[in-house]
Amino acid sequence: MHDLVLPAIPFFILFLVLEIISFRHIHEDDDLIGYERGDTATSLTMGLTSVVVGAFWGLVAIAVYAGIYTVSPWHLPTNEWWTYALLFVADDLAFYWFHRVGHEVRVFWAAHVVHHSSQHFNLSTALRQPIFPMAALPFWAPAALFFPPWMIFGMQSVSLIYQFGLHTERIGRLWAPIEFLFNTPSHHRVHHGAQQQYLDRNYGGILIIWDRLFGTFEVEGERVRYGLTTNLETNHPVTVVTHEWKDVVRDVRGARTWRERFGYMFAGPGWSPDDKGRGLAHDTAPPEPARTPAAPVAR
Repeated sequence: MHDLVLPAIPFFILFLVLEIISFRHIHEDDDLIGYERGDTATSLTMGLTSVVVGAFWGLVAIAVYAGIYTVSPWHLPTNEWWTYALLFVADDLAFYWFHRVGHEVRVFWAAHVVHHSSQHFNLSTALRQPIFPMAALPFWAPAALFFPPWMIFGMQSVSLIYQFGLHTERIGRLWAPIEFLFNTPSHHRVHHGAQQQYLDRNYGGILIIWDRLFGTFEVEGERVRYGLTTNLETNHPVTVVTHEWKDVVRDVRGARTWRERFGYMFAGPGWSPDDKGRGLAHDTAPPEPARTPAAPVAR
């Protein structure tokens, strides 16, 4: 196994073009469905930036994983099928918790919010990736006790390629056993949804069973809206990347106590000093307006 993402890029572009063509030939009344030039340009810019940044950060990750693997006494054979099966499960579970923390801890959300900043949902949205990948390192580090770095990176690539295809409204619900076990476009539309019942749900990568086990699963029902609880009024990539970090700094500077500073950084998005619970975004978000083409869209 090795990094499979770069060889897959031509296929990403091919399927993206095919989806654009499909929208040109199938009319949609809602102007938030399909592609919008500025939004798509931002997604492509963020995708390219994340590849460049990820190449440099990958060197650090390789060094860390290699160091852990070198001192670990628990190496698994790399020529057995069951080793790859165990790696698949370990990688998918690591992604679930990494993804969940990316929504439920504000400083992690400040990085991940990039991916949720579009009010559109299409294959270009899959490319709108964060440019601060260093947060992932602790979640995959335990795997390096058992698997060499090249296997870890290879399985991460498989997961990323699979998830590219989840970002579409062109695929409806699939056969029930598939929907039960695997993450599907239907499940991932929920994850990007703005309605109260959809916030902070369906974190899975390839499998959806983790969400079922840990109580974060939600089935797609009401027509999904996409975006943030407070949408950006620009597609400028710098604003998309930095806006939540600026808000974190503002809130921490304005905090009166260390408890408040800690809460603004490590509680959930939307936390305030008066919150008695987790303070996640879905605990504090106001009621959502009914969707019309001109209405603002929330996360």
